[in-house]
Amino acid sequence: MLSITQKGDFKKTLTFFKKNKVVSFSNLDAMAKRGITRLSNVTPIDTGTTANSWYYKIVNSNHKITITYYNENIQNGVNIAILLQYGHATKSGGWVQGVDYINPALKPIFADIENEVWKEVTKS
Repeated sequence: MLSITQKGDFKKTLTFFKKNKVVSFSNLDAMAKRGITRLSNVTPIDTGTTANSWYYKIVNSNHKITITYYNENIQNGVNIAILLQYGHATKSGGWVQGVDYINPALKPIFADIENEVWKEVTKS
């Protein structure tokens, strides 16, 4: 599971939005789907199972929206996407180095979301 959260109080910002503008996040689902495509394309492939096992959930509650990406390829209780990301020990005592493929794949998606929200907030 990969989750990005922000802590803090956005009371003044939310009050501003309520009084002055209605912010629509209608593109959020499409952007989240782009994240799935990017994750699928960059996931290291052996059988393709891990690359094809990505999904996401969007939760809108308590004045916050969260996109969480999941990978459902679990083998012997272990998430294979996490092993690929961070590395893992082998049966013979060796180590397989992880590959940071998740963060670079999602960074442009989150930048796009930030830009879309900014456009929505600043449009006249």
